[in-house]
Amino acid sequence: MYTTLIIAQDLRTNLEDPEWVIVDCRYDLADTNKGRDSYLDSHIPGAVFADVHDDLSGPPLTDHGRHPMPSADHLNRLFGRLGIRPHTQVIVYDASSGAFAGRLWWLLRYMGHQAVAVLDGGWPAWQENRYPVLDGEERNPKTEYHGSPHKSWLITVDQVQGCPLLVDSRDPKRYRGEHEPIDSAAGHIPGAINHFWQENLDASGRFKNTEELKQQFAHLFADVPSDEVVFYCGSGVTACHNLLAIACAGMPAARLYAGSWSDWCSDPQRPIQTGNTPGVMS
Repeated sequence: MYTTLIIAQDLRTNLEDPEWVIVDCRYDLADTNKGRDSYLDSHIPGAVFADVHDDLSGPPLTDHGRHPMPSADHLNRLFGRLGIRPHTQVIVYDASSGAFAGRLWWLLRYMGHQAVAVLDGGWPAWQENRYPVLDGEERNPKTEYHGSPHKSWLITVDQVQGCPLLVDSRDPKRYRGEHEPIDSAAGHIPGAINHFWQENLDASGRFKNTEELKQQFAHLFADVPSDEVVFYCGSGVTACHNLLAIACAGMPAARLYAGSWSDWCSDPQRPIQTGNTPGVMS
C-alpha cells in the first residue's frame, strides 16, 4: 500500500493493475481551463481527471474561501464517480510538484481512505522517463463510496485564534503582505508563522527525504505536537502539501483551516498582520 508518495517507476510497474485508480489533478490558477486541456492533450494511461475548482471544492461547508471545503456527501459522490472503492490504491498527480494533487490526497485521507499517494515529481517525472501517454478523456466504472470524515482535522474560522500554532503555507512575500495577486487584502493571520510549501522540495521538484522533512518540521513546531498545529494557505489547497510532507516525515497528522486567507480576509473586521511574526524568521 502506498500512503504518501510513489515514484514514477513504481507507478509504471503497476499501470495495468485493475485495482488502481490514477487521477490527474493538473491545474493553473491563472488559467482555470489549462489543467483539463492539458489532460485531454496527454495524460498517464488510465488516468481520470479531477478539477481543483469544480471537483475538489464544493458549496461552503466550514468556510467561504475561494475553494470551499466540500461536504462528505460531495466527496463520496466524487470518489464514486472516479471509480474509487474502499480498498482501491489511488495515485494522484499534477504538474506542480504536488501543489494541487496534495488537495485530493488530503481529501481522501480526511474521508478515511488510506491507500492514496502522490506521484513524486508528478507529470514531469513521468515525461522524463518517456513512459507511455494517452490523449482524450477516460472514465472509470462508477462505484458506491461511503467514507466518513475526520472532523477533528478541520478548523473553522472561529477556532483559528485559539490554535497553539498556526502556519501560513504561502510564498513569504504574500505572507508578509508585500505582494497579493489574488485576495482582497495583503498580510497574514496575526500570530501565524510561515512555512512555504515549496520548502518541502529539493532542487529537482521532488520531496525531500524523510529525515530532512522530519528535522525541518521538528524545528518549525518547537514544543507543539504536530497534531495541534494548524496549516492554511490562500484557499486550502497548497496547505495540503505541507500536510502531506508531515505524513512523509512520519509525524501525526496536523490540521487544516480550509477557508484559509481568502476566508479570513473576506471580513474587514478581522485583524491582519504584515511583516514577520515577532521573533520568527520567515
